[in-house]
Formats: sequence, C-alpha cells, structure tokens
Amino acid sequence: MTRPYPLLFAALAAVALAFLALPIVALLTAIPLRDLPTLLSTPAVVDAIVVSLRANLIANVLILGIGTPAAYALARSRRRGRGLLLTLIELPLVLPPAVAGIALLTAFGARGLLGDTLAARGIVIPFTEVAVVLAVTFVAAPFFLRAAISTFATLKRDQLDAARDLGASEWTVFHRVALPLAADGLRAGWALAFARGAGEFGATLLFAGSVMRVTQTLPLAVYAQLGIDLDAAIAIGILLLALSALVLVISKLPPLWSPPAPSASGSGW
Repeated sequence: MTRPYPLLFAALAAVALAFLALPIVALLTAIPLRDLPTLLSTPAVVDAIVVSLRANLIANVLILGIGTPAAYALARSRRRGRGLLLTLIELPLVLPPAVAGIALLTAFGARGLLGDTLAARGIVIPFTEVAVVLAVTFVAAPFFLRAAISTFATLKRDQLDAARDLGASEWTVFHRVALPLAADGLRAGWALAFARGAGEFGATLLFAGSVMRVTQTLPLAVYAQLGIDLDAAIAIGILLLALSALVLVISKLPPLWSPPAPSASGSGW
C-alpha cells in the first residue's frame, strides 16, 4: 500500500519548483536569444552596464577591503555591546529599500546629518555616481559582514593560537591562517553581497536618481526601458539573471587555497 505522505510531499515539491522555475523560463523564452547582442548593444543599455560595473566594482573593493578585517575583529571580540553592533550591522538587511534610500539622503543630502558639512567643502553626493556606490555598499555590505563574522567565529581558537605561539604576528595569523580557513564562507558571503548590490533598485533610485550615463544602473534601466522598449528591458533582465547564476557558481567552487603548515621552528611564517 502506498503511503500518502511521500506522494503529498513530492507533489508539493513539484509545485514549489514549478512556481520558482516558471518566471525564469518565461524570461528566457520571451525573446529570441539570438537578439540579445543587438538589444544589449544599444547606447542606453551599454551606459547602464558601464555604470553598474564601475559602481559595483568600487563597492565590492570597499566591502571586501574594509569588511573582511572588520568582520574578523568583531568575530574574535568578546566585549560588551558586541550584540548591539551585530544588530546594527544586520539592520539594513530588513530595511525596505525606500527606507534605505531615505536614510542615505538624511545622512548625506543637502539638509542631512553630514550634508551641510560636505556642501560647505564643495562636496555634493546625492544624484551622483558616488551616491550609487554608497547605496550599493549600504545594502550589500551587511550580507558579506554577517557571513564573514559567522565564518570567522567558527574558527578554532587553538589553530590561531598555535600560529601565535610559533611567533606569527597578528597580521600573519589573519592573512595566512584565518583567511584561508574562512575562504569558503567569505566567498559565499561575497556572492550574496554582489548579487544584492547588482540588483539594487530602491535605495539607488531615491538617493542617486536614474540619470543616464551617470547613475542609471542595470535594474534602473529595466524600469526605464519598460515603457520604451520591452524587449530591451527583457534583455537586461536576462543579463542580470546570467550574472546571478555566474555568481552562484563561483560561490560553490571548491577551495582555491589552504593555510600553510607552520614549521616547528616558526620559520614557516
């Protein structure tokens, strides 16, 4: 006699997979794929690609360059107030994009917390490419930081202490032991951050606007092209879909490096 529950679970799984796959299949089949090069080579789309690549590259350099050592410090810290700091870091994850954009405006806008000070020095941030970078960094950094902190926190303290006992400096412990051990978790966190940043829409629109060749990123170009050229909007959507898939593949690659084995004399460092 066939039990009903396995069949029910299989049916529910099929419904869930079909629901998730249907929009993707529809997007990929909405236009002939042979038309993609032509649609993606229009001036408006090319400008959006350039703005997106440049802004996300700078944002990712900031996220990785500042976020990685900051996450390591927070993961190893046991000071009071650490929980509050972690909550503050994670707060942008649950903020509606519009609220994130308004928050950036109230911080860096003309009448914002720092806006007057910056304006007095001739620095205007809103509706510039700098605003795009800040918006992407603000919404994407928490994804990387949360994953990096969790990964660094799982490292065994005796592994790090062994390197210190052999004479390694704290910087050497960080970049030759902790980083390789945490590489997989960091790569997964970066993938989430990159995907979130590449798809950022609401905060960028409110804080940076949608100025062609200046602040119009690919997600904003999708919105702009909807009323002008639906096929171009679909083509940009397929491009972003392919980029997201590539990021997921990269995040699942096997480890590319491993920590060196310290020598007994400490010369391995």
